[in-house]
Amino acid sequence: MKKIYLLFFISFIGKLILAQTVTVLDKTSLQPLANVAVFSNNPKVSTITNAKGIADISGFRNSDVITLRCVGFQEIFYSYKQIESMQFTILMIEKPYSLDEVVISASRFEEKRVDVPNQIQVLKPKEIEFDNQPTTAEMLQNSGNILVQKSQLGGGSPIIRGFEANKVLIVVDGVRMNNAIFRGGHLQNVLSLDQSILDKTEIVFGPGSVVYGSDALGGVMHFYTKNPMLSENGEKPNIAVNAYARYSTAYNEETGHVDFNFGGKKLASFTSFSYSKFGDLRQGNERNPFYGDWGKSLYYAGRIAGKDTMLRNDNVNIQKKSGYQQYDFLQKFLFQQSKKVSHLVNFQYSTTSDINRYDRLTEMSSGGTLKSAQWYYGPQKRLFATYSLNLSADKGIYNQARVILGYQNIEESRHNRNFGSSKLNHRIEKVDVLTINADFSKEIKKNELRYGFEATYNKVNSTANQEIITTGEINPLDTRYPDGGSTMRTLALYFTHTLEISQKVIFSDGLRYSNIYLNSKFNDKTFFPFPFDEVTQKSGALNGDLGLIYMPGYDWRFSILGSTGFRAPNVDDMSKVFESVPGTVIVPNPDLKPEYTYNGEMSISKVIASKVRIEGIGFYTIYNNAITTERATFNGQDSILYEGELSQVTSSKNANEAFIYGFSGNITAEITDAFSIASTLNYTYGRIKTDSVDYPLDHIPPLFGKTSLILNLKKFKGEFFALYNGWKRIKDFNMSGEDNQQYATEFGMPSWCTLNLRTAYQINKNLQIQVDLENILNQNYRVFASGISGPGRDFRITLRGRF
Repeated sequence: MKKIYLLFFISFIGKLILAQTVTVLDKTSLQPLANVAVFSNNPKVSTITNAKGIADISGFRNSDVITLRCVGFQEIFYSYKQIESMQFTILMIEKPYSLDEVVISASRFEEKRVDVPNQIQVLKPKEIEFDNQPTTAEMLQNSGNILVQKSQLGGGSPIIRGFEANKVLIVVDGVRMNNAIFRGGHLQNVLSLDQSILDKTEIVFGPGSVVYGSDALGGVMHFYTKNPMLSENGEKPNIAVNAYARYSTAYNEETGHVDFNFGGKKLASFTSFSYSKFGDLRQGNERNPFYGDWGKSLYYAGRIAGKDTMLRNDNVNIQKKSGYQQYDFLQKFLFQQSKKVSHLVNFQYSTTSDINRYDRLTEMSSGGTLKSAQWYYGPQKRLFATYSLNLSADKGIYNQARVILGYQNIEESRHNRNFGSSKLNHRIEKVDVLTINADFSKEIKKNELRYGFEATYNKVNSTANQEIITTGEINPLDTRYPDGGSTMRTLALYFTHTLEISQKVIFSDGLRYSNIYLNSKFNDKTFFPFPFDEVTQKSGALNGDLGLIYMPGYDWRFSILGSTGFRAPNVDDMSKVFESVPGTVIVPNPDLKPEYTYNGEMSISKVIASKVRIEGIGFYTIYNNAITTERATFNGQDSILYEGELSQVTSSKNANEAFIYGFSGNITAEITDAFSIASTLNYTYGRIKTDSVDYPLDHIPPLFGKTSLILNLKKFKGEFFALYNGWKRIKDFNMSGEDNQQYATEFGMPSWCTLNLRTAYQINKNLQIQVDLENILNQNYRVFASGISGPGRDFRITLRGRF
């Protein structure tokens, strides 16, 4: 018996001596890299790193060439002796681009980005963290391929291929965020998404109606939040804490964030909380003297001794009353029932303080006084709750399946009071949204089939009252949406298919049918005697796409895509009464029809010497029944009194036809292992067809882009970059739409360029410090259609901790 114990002991000690592990880390952040493939041909052996970046390489002894490969990182080769000399710690450098990157948004299931004909941009978690922007709106602006309009600091309305607001779809964790009151003007709803907890963001350019239905005319922005992580071996709990604190000077920002992960063998929890406080935004001081006081904040409204007073701003670069606060909370629970069944509960809540509508507070009347004493959005509240069931199977009608049940509760409000008036108007909107998504995928030989259905139900409740601030008296007021309530529901089925004809040729196709029903009731006609009591619309749409990818070799890729999109009029389009631009009022149009797009695009990419990648994308979109704002009449009158001002009557109408075309180009170059260059450029042109001269379509951005110089060293990453916009000439503005020419110069919106620097230093594996300097030259500028100027020179410092 003693001999047996002795042999067992010797064997155990031998295994310990022979066993050898390697740790693979990100060279810049010193964080472990999971799923790194480690393999050798002599001896023929392979392994993969775990969540801690560790792999057993005992079987690789005496190997002359060991290959390490990880998606998004440079492939490296070492001999076993070299790894031994490095004390079995390997550092990998991130690549400026990756052809093997996996995306989900194009089909709702994972697939290689190179196999998708759509133009897609992926913002990965490390990029989002290094980008280090105050809000998700600024994060999108810094992508270089999206322009973000702003009417106030607490906002941001993304523009994709000339489409904005309710013509661009926002999706969060598989559930559409667009609701029945998403308007066609400018939206700040992306503000309610906390970029601190984003696992990644995928932007799909062009119509996405086959997979996502209505609203996806210009594209889809799919935001994926971080998920709970289970323990790796089921024994030791997976406990992780991340936190950061940030301060910036131009925003006078104070932000704090903390998140916790606790993972067991089958049950895991992820909790996150963020808080941000922004002061009044300071704009740049370097101006073109030719534009005089354009952009300066000269006066702001105050109330002294019970009277509205115009107060002179001591510092014209401080955009008074633009500051606000925001709170974001997320809680997720993951239950791994088995290898093939998992359950996920996802709860998110976001709210803000009151947010002043800065552009309206700077409007001047013809008499030389401010138009508004108060104009602010009440707290923007978003409650988001979902349950997800994830299934996998080897046989049957699916290999993977996902069912999501969702509920959203949104509250928005608008409050305004004219300068010198005692009447403060309050308009409050509440929306309840129920959704169900069921998505399935099945592989049959070389065919990948994906299919599913979606159902949504929106209920809108709109209330209003007028407060006399001097007496506290409350009076009735016309509501923004029908006071009798509105409902909107959609039902849809879709099917997509991908066929890998060969390694060089991939074909894809898809169909979706959507059915929409909308109903709004006008009970009270005291303020506006509408000639109808109820608005009802039923519509259906069939959408499809066809795509073909040809890859003659690793270095060339050609793709062509034809797709259609549609957007059914929602409650905001059909039923609202609202002052869109001072001096104009929008009235309901019950005869609106769905708008459609027919899109064709082609892309070509070339990889040169495995170091440089060049890509060009061109698209042309025919836009039928485009919903635009045009002059109209109400009960035979072209002007009516609205909130005490004689206002031009406008209405949402279907234009006969419009068109949009443009191109996007990008280049990434790996100059050395540590130094790379990346650049993007976007151009868009859009017009509404008329019997005579084509008229500018609104929301069309000017030429814009981004160029970056990126340095990755051990423990250090730096990026020097330029963001730039071309001119938007006044002749290219849509004067009756949402281009906001009143906030531009008499010649249009000037071109601009900012120079910026970002740096991050990894002090140790637990602590990192980031120091950024944006708009180094302190340029004064405005993004197209914005009513607030961009930040001036901004020094930003962030301390991050991982434990």
